[in-house]
Amino acid sequence: MPLAAITGATGFIGGVIAQKLLAQGWQVCALSRSASSAERLKNAGLTPVSDDLDNPDSLHKLMQSCDAVVHCAGAVRGASYADFEATNVSGTEQLIAAMPDKQLPLVLLSSLAAREPGLSHYARSKREMETLLDSADAPPTCLVLRPPPVYGPGDRELMPLFQAFEKGLAPLPAPADARVSLIYVDDLAAAVVAWLQRKNRSSGVYEIHDGQPQGYTWDEVVAVAEKLLNRRIRKIHLPSAPLRLWGRANAQASRILGYAPMLTPGKVRELRHANWVCDNADLQKMLDWYPQVSLSEGLQRTCGWG
Repeated sequence: MPLAAITGATGFIGGVIAQKLLAQGWQVCALSRSASSAERLKNAGLTPVSDDLDNPDSLHKLMQSCDAVVHCAGAVRGASYADFEATNVSGTEQLIAAMPDKQLPLVLLSSLAAREPGLSHYARSKREMETLLDSADAPPTCLVLRPPPVYGPGDRELMPLFQAFEKGLAPLPAPADARVSLIYVDDLAAAVVAWLQRKNRSSGVYEIHDGQPQGYTWDEVVAVAEKLLNRRIRKIHLPSAPLRLWGRANAQASRILGYAPMLTPGKVRELRHANWVCDNADLQKMLDWYPQVSLSEGLQRTCGWG
């Protein structure tokens, strides 16, 4: 049985990728930060390795005798670049340095936000993570995936919006003409596993989405939800000025109270960006993978609608 080493397996996306690997006959060892997370990993059929990305000994232990490395761990909340850099950049650098064999295939989970690094600290950190692969020390065989918003059971980012849909409200921070691609988490995980199962792997940075040409407007997403819920949903396109003010206040409060915020000025710029549409063409040229889950089916699986 091949052995995959994975970071971020206690998270939403990493957990689904780990289960997909197990289902395809892989053994999976995973980095864990606490006794409770180690117990959850054991219960999920994974072998936990305790410690964090900043511990070279733990990283060496994680990747000992493995056949592939999947790096899903990442910071998504913070008020400063340093909040994201520690995990997304330095943590990835530590992981690459600790790889016992640079010929091992490596999967890095990036973000579509890396396409626009000037928008936010998060986007910049993901682009900087990708540039680590330009160094002489980087593994030559590496797949970098840039997904758009990922949803599915266990997701915490889009679920509050979907729960608002159930109540008949759609607070939409993006402009009415903005377009966004989406992807159901199982399709993303299937692409990772398909690449790892290949004998001849191509390296590169690839966008990935659910196959919907030109993505969606948020009005179109709401229309799918209305059909599944069999009810009207009131759309509220939130103006940019209050969102920017809220983001600044949240970032300032986080520095005083010591928490990692989600809504910051950078996140508002991401949410207001007009084009988050992906293109699967390059990925599908090199990989025998096609998205299987439509938005309607994905929302049914995620929310139990329909």
